[in-house]
Amino acid sequence: MDVKHIDGQNKGNIMLYAISTCGWCKKTKKFLKSLGVEYRYIDVDMLEPAEKKKIDGEVMKWNPQRNYPMIVINNKKCIVGYKEDEIKEALHL
Repeated sequence: MDVKHIDGQNKGNIMLYAISTCGWCKKTKKFLKSLGVEYRYIDVDMLEPAEKKKIDGEVMKWNPQRNYPMIVINNKKCIVGYKEDEIKEALHL
């Protein structure tokens, strides 16, 4: 599975689920990078069918509508959409 890792300050386990062509997803990646935090991301639309099915199951646990971008922080909090203030608050920034 093609999980990308972005270096930065460790603020916990931050996983971004995105669509490669989505403007809001691109904006979320840039925002996380500008915060200087370490995170991982998957462009769900770029996965092979079997991998996509597995990830869809993970995404549906947090976000049944499967809207993107979706950030899961420490397997405890999910933020759906581009929400700068909510992301900062969840990361204690």
